[in-house]
Parts: sequence; C-alpha cells; structure tokens
Amino acid sequence: MRVGWRPFAIGGFAVLFHLVPASAQSLTPMRGEVKSVTDSFAVRVYPTNPYDKSIRLDVRIYDQDFRPVPDARASLPSMTLAAQSSRPVVVVVPFDGQRERKVRICAESIPFPDSQARVRAQICGKFLGRRAF
Repeated sequence: MRVGWRPFAIGGFAVLFHLVPASAQSLTPMRGEVKSVTDSFAVRVYPTNPYDKSIRLDVRIYDQDFRPVPDARASLPSMTLAAQSSRPVVVVVPFDGQRERKVRICAESIPFPDSQARVRAQICGKFLGRRAF
C-alpha cells in the first residue's frame, strides 16, 4: 500500500494552525437586549484591533436581514483604530413605531489604500431593543 504526501501535509498544516495563536478583530458585546422608555435605544460596543498595525473601521447598523438602517447613528461611524486597542462607540437606533427592533451592529475593517491586503473583515453583534411602555 502506497501512502502519498497529502495526509502528512494536511496533518502538518493542522498542527501549524493549532500552534500559531489566532488574532481576530472583535466587537464586544456580541449580543444584548436593551429596554428603553424613549423612541430609540442605545447600545455601547467596543470594536477591538488585535493586530500590530493600525486598521480603519466603519461601524454600520443593519436590520436582522442585513439591510442598512438609514436612521440609526453611531458616535464614531468611521475611525482608525491603533494597534492592540479598543474604542467605545455608542449606537442609537430608533424604533420606527415598532415595539421591538432587532439590529446587527457591525465593525467592518477597510484596507488602507497603500496596503497589499485587500481583505475586508466584518464582525457583527446581534441586539434587541424593546420599548418599556
């Protein structure tokens, strides 16, 4: 029986990926429920840059089907986040006449124009806003 090189290569890659610590852009909290007595609700999120270089981020608000919520606002809709740092962003979402509203708040990294990396990472959290009255 002849064994090819592929099983060894796949095993080697699995060991390599297991040993290399993974860093990923993050957003905390990733989910939450907010009660509000006003016509809108607010969520504070913390986009985090775990990398050794600065990244550009956009904070975007979508409904539960990933359609943009045009009347929602973020305190910092676009920012440059320093290496190994995090920054608070307050997002305000109107109820638009509904008793509750589900949204996804996303931190989307944007490659710098002079960068060779062209990958756009998107990390999203799910949030539910409920009117208290």
